[in-house]
Amino acid sequence: SNAAQFGQCVEPLAIIALQIAQRLISALWCKKSFIFTASFTCVFVRTLSNPTKNSEDPLFRQTVKGQTVLQQVKAWAAGLWNLFLPAVSGLSQLDYAYIAEETGRCLFAPEVFNCQAPDTGNMEVLHMFGSEEQKRLWLQPLLKGEIRSCFCMTEPDVASSDATNIECTLDRDGDSYIINGKKWWISGIDCGDIMIQYYFLLHSHHSTILVPMDTLGVIRVRPLTVFGQDGTLFGLAVFVLHHCMRAVGLAEMALELLCERAASRRTFGKALYQHEVVAHWIAKCRLMIEQTRLLTLHAAHALDTKGSRAARKQIAMIKVAAAQMVCKVVDCAMQVYGGAGLSGDFPLAQMYAYARTLRLADGPDEVHLSSIAQLELRDQLKKAQAKL
Repeated sequence: SNAAQFGQCVEPLAIIALQIAQRLISALWCKKSFIFTASFTCVFVRTLSNPTKNSEDPLFRQTVKGQTVLQQVKAWAAGLWNLFLPAVSGLSQLDYAYIAEETGRCLFAPEVFNCQAPDTGNMEVLHMFGSEEQKRLWLQPLLKGEIRSCFCMTEPDVASSDATNIECTLDRDGDSYIINGKKWWISGIDCGDIMIQYYFLLHSHHSTILVPMDTLGVIRVRPLTVFGQDGTLFGLAVFVLHHCMRAVGLAEMALELLCERAASRRTFGKALYQHEVVAHWIAKCRLMIEQTRLLTLHAAHALDTKGSRAARKQIAMIKVAAAQMVCKVVDCAMQVYGGAGLSGDFPLAQMYAYARTLRLADGPDEVHLSSIAQLELRDQLKKAQAKL
């Protein structure tokens, strides 16, 4: 059976290999080989779970109920973890963007490669700013997948979409620190061993601190189980890019489901896709997906070549575009499926819950739109001054 499943991967693997050769012609051969291997593993995971060809596949549904399936699939990806971290994988952001799109087609695929939020953001912070002891205690176990982490930022008493509102305080007490505050919507709290907590300092400064979950005084007041996107570290452009490309992959999956249903069901004497409104939905979904993919790849290239600060406008743009796009595509698919699209028999309801959280997970659309406008006005003023 393993040979048969690998055999099914030959054609899609060849297609991906051709795409990689065309896109990364100037890359080093060793880097190409690594991407090729990672892409193959993504294809194998997709073939194994096969959510697009069988929308009632139990593998997809079991991801909500437990870790059994996840642990089985993880074995196939051994040795291909931490693809998101350039220092480990050797990949650029543009390289990893293609892999992120593939993993976006299956909700548990990022964890197969140890590329799930919020661990990705937390590992990057530890890699960039952690002491040698912190890296030994926390980063290395996270990179090996031995422990999990969580990120605490949002607070119940303030509008946390404005990060400067954060009220949690930290005070020095001899060789220790005293933290006072409440956090909620904590991503990864159910299985985290270490948390990175966002807090307020004097002089209107904010920072973060590492807090082991077994620290005396850490209390879980109310556990929540929520569908959707794990939170991402505030202001880390790299991981915004990752979930935007995963959104493209999820939208591709939703469009496949839409077309499958439109071709197999008939109303008023003709197939659903023959109704003009459904045909237009299909066309518009394809347009939105392609536009968002190109915009996100452009942002990835800007990150690689200019750095995160210079790519702020591109990052803000994809935050809005990717989240809105995937919501619209999944919504169209749900409409074609009718009541079945809202049920647990198909993955669309879970996909929509995941997609909708993207419009809040790294800040609401309205905040990003304001940022885009300010950055665009700044750029236009610079152009006008240069002409003078």
